[in-house]
Amino acid sequence: MNLGSPQSDLLRQAGERLARMDPHGALDLIDQAERMGGATHNSILNRALALRLMGDFHGSLATIEDALAIQPYDFIALLAKGALLEKISRPKAAAEVFRNALKIAPPRERCPPAILAQIDYADGFVKRHAERLGEAMRRAVADIGSDLDEATRDRFEEGLEIYAGLKPAPKQEPILLNYPRLPAIPFYDRALFPWLSELEAATDIIKTELEALLAADLDAFAPYIQYPKGAPVNQWGELNHSRKWTSLFLWRDGEKQEKVCERCPRTTALLESLPMAHQDGFAPTAVFSALQPHTHIPAHTGSANVRLLTHLPLILPGPARFRVGNRTRDWEMGRAWVFDDTIEHEAWNDADALRVILIFDVWNPYLAEGEKALITAMMKAQRQFAQDE
Repeated sequence: MNLGSPQSDLLRQAGERLARMDPHGALDLIDQAERMGGATHNSILNRALALRLMGDFHGSLATIEDALAIQPYDFIALLAKGALLEKISRPKAAAEVFRNALKIAPPRERCPPAILAQIDYADGFVKRHAERLGEAMRRAVADIGSDLDEATRDRFEEGLEIYAGLKPAPKQEPILLNYPRLPAIPFYDRALFPWLSELEAATDIIKTELEALLAADLDAFAPYIQYPKGAPVNQWGELNHSRKWTSLFLWRDGEKQEKVCERCPRTTALLESLPMAHQDGFAPTAVFSALQPHTHIPAHTGSANVRLLTHLPLILPGPARFRVGNRTRDWEMGRAWVFDDTIEHEAWNDADALRVILIFDVWNPYLAEGEKALITAMMKAQRQFAQDE
């Protein structure tokens, strides 16, 4: 249809009638336009809106289906279809349509306020539907599995939340290496790391050496995030070059920091006795990580799923939380965990004083011993290739 043609002029007038809430007058103009040049995607959408304003929701829905047959990924038409399904008391079908529409929603900054309101309504509708589905499934399983252990029940609850649409499935998103056939497990089973109890038993020893470092030279702790000027900082704007989150490395990318290690010999000896990941030029990394009061480390992911991270809290003055995927835990003194940092994670220090933990990396337990050497050689070759170019 040519812009400025009699047909387009009629449809423009029909749009004006719709804006004035005159659906009958709009329909007359749409009929004239379609007799002149046939139905178009625009005329069908206008007809659907006129029928909706007249209260003919079933007729409007059938017309929207005609529009979607022409353009199946029309975001506005999908929103309209979801709203009409809700109007005719088909909330489950409406939720599915709204969910599909939200997947193709344009960036919010490109949407006018009226469309943003529709997006927000659709998002809320989908969430309320997921909550109702989740509760229905919980009722159905209430009398099943009472003999399961806590870890298994926790996994099932996450599975239910994912199935209901309440939570996304956790996925590995490494910055550097996504090695195949390694499971996406947020927090790993302690049984895979029998040395954790030895680490936990040494909490007071490590803490004593840490406190001496803090008392003598807090400035040795440097900002953890240090993007150069002009680099895109994304979510790190608040923490870039900030002392809200600082660190002191004992090992960094496989290189032992001798001066720091000399000042905490018992911590160093303990770490050397543990199965840290050793990759020339890459690992281990072992670091004291200090987070100031009421500071949030935003969601991010790590470098490679072949390595996992260990956390041991050392100074914990009050509540502090840590999320990996869909699971959020509170740190507890004397309690360590191992997690996959290629799954999105974030941390909060909700206390009124400094929080410090020890972090170091270990090999993923699902790798074969010989595989570790292959992976290291492969990663070194990739780095050399990039440097040569």
